[in-house]
Amino acid sequence: MKTIQELREGDNVSQVFLCKNKQALRTRAGKTYYSLQLQDKTGQLDGKIWDLSSGIDYFDSMDYIHVEGQIVVFQNAPQLNVYRVRMAQSGEYDPADFVPTTEKNIADMKVLLGKYVASVKDVYLNQLLQKFFGNEAFLETFAAHSAAKSVHHSFMGGLLEHTLNVTRNADYMARYYPFLKRDLLITAALLHDVGKTRELSRMPENDYTDEGNMLGHIYMGAEMIHDQVITIEGFPKLLEEELKHCILAHHGELEFGSPKKPELAEALALHMADNMDAKLETFYEIMRNAEPNETWMGYQKLFEAPIRRTT
Repeated sequence: MKTIQELREGDNVSQVFLCKNKQALRTRAGKTYYSLQLQDKTGQLDGKIWDLSSGIDYFDSMDYIHVEGQIVVFQNAPQLNVYRVRMAQSGEYDPADFVPTTEKNIADMKVLLGKYVASVKDVYLNQLLQKFFGNEAFLETFAAHSAAKSVHHSFMGGLLEHTLNVTRNADYMARYYPFLKRDLLITAALLHDVGKTRELSRMPENDYTDEGNMLGHIYMGAEMIHDQVITIEGFPKLLEEELKHCILAHHGELEFGSPKKPELAEALALHMADNMDAKLETFYEIMRNAEPNETWMGYQKLFEAPIRRTT
């Protein structure tokens, strides 16, 4: 059995996948077909069932299904033409094989997160961080979450990995630009994406929740911070406003979803730390998913340019 990342044009497939999404569509001639998004821990694969007349048992999105078909290439991307489908049986698959997961050790990352929390000396900001990451149930949710539905860090542990990368970048800036208030910047880095624990559902669904669609993680993150701040006696109002401004401005531009543009040096530093990690991780994931001998990887919308692997 091959993983999605290993499948190549012409391969015959007979194995289990997670059906991440299923849509009933129509061809131009009016014939109904199914468009599928299949998933394993290495990635996702577009699937098509053109003939629904036989060999297709009932299944739905988020079911584990056994499929038979062949890999073809359509618009320079692999696609599975599916001939037969049945529900996978208990014992035929391990759910862990179908959830993309960080390449890093989650337990080690949780320890590092705790060290960053402990490094914040401001009594109010440290108490706030403890309200989140000192809560074992929240920490487990945070550590298991992805940082996105797609694009970068869209895997289990991705939110934790991304948060630590952003915090590491912020820590570097605070050391070399001493006018930055380190405690504020590190707290903002650690909390900048907490709203994603509510914006996105847990794996394997990893899809937008109702409130995620309506409110978005930036607003929800600021709201979550306020809900905890009011439980800390004497928390300075201005400090809360500065921290929430960093959260609200961390996408940097209004067109990228930020309600505010950075007006504090710490907010600008957070935006740059976040943007650097998001873009470099996206570049890495494109290279990781490309053919090993593929040098040019085509035009990428995020970078507004074709991208190339260094040799």
